[in-house]
Amino acid sequence: MSRVALVTGGSRGIGAAISIALKNAGYTVAATYAGNDEAAAKFTEETGIKTYKWSVADYDACAEGIAKVEADLGPVEVLVNNAGITRDAPFHKMSREQWQEVMDTNLSGVFNMTHPLWPGMRERKFGRVINISSINGQKGQFGQANYSAAKAGDIGFTKALAQEGARAGITVNVICPGYVATEMVMAVPEKVRESIISTIPVGRLGEPEDIARCVVFLASDDAGFITGSTITANGGQYLT
Repeated sequence: MSRVALVTGGSRGIGAAISIALKNAGYTVAATYAGNDEAAAKFTEETGIKTYKWSVADYDACAEGIAKVEADLGPVEVLVNNAGITRDAPFHKMSREQWQEVMDTNLSGVFNMTHPLWPGMRERKFGRVINISSINGQKGQFGQANYSAAKAGDIGFTKALAQEGARAGITVNVICPGYVATEMVMAVPEKVRESIISTIPVGRLGEPEDIARCVVFLASDDAGFITGSTITANGGQYLT
């Protein structure tokens, strides 16, 4: 029986590529989404991957949603915490709401999804938790004090939890994508995209599939000796 993988924000962008790649690798995949019913329905129709709607910012909704997924598909053994939002503004103009919304989704959301699944992973002596951070959680970014802080927090969460999960057969790793050719990035003016690409040594934006391949590897048995690690997938734009 194939392992069950749950991907948050898994019906669009990088998340969709991750969901598809895991399915192609033989996993039974469930993808969550927060609000775009039309996109989720289209994704399920095209891929056959079941989608579930809830906000990762709501702990109770996460616990209830996870229970539904496990009732439908079986125990979740691979969790990909991909869901994220931006509420960009220079710090002197950033509202308390902009700060909190990003923290609730991008940082607390990782706790909200992982915490209900952790006991089952420990009991089964197997689990894969893969968190999607960002290049801007490593180097910071103007206008993203909230986003950069949350994504840096995801890296710290990963390193701490990896130490707790190791003896229980659970690996916890984090991927920090650089600039990827998602709808959001492709929507910026061409001159801005060109200026971004000029700072990337490989000379191109990332593709969602570049990140998805990292996830598939970390989810596999071949990656069983890798935990607490940060994979920096940014084309050489920022080196750590």
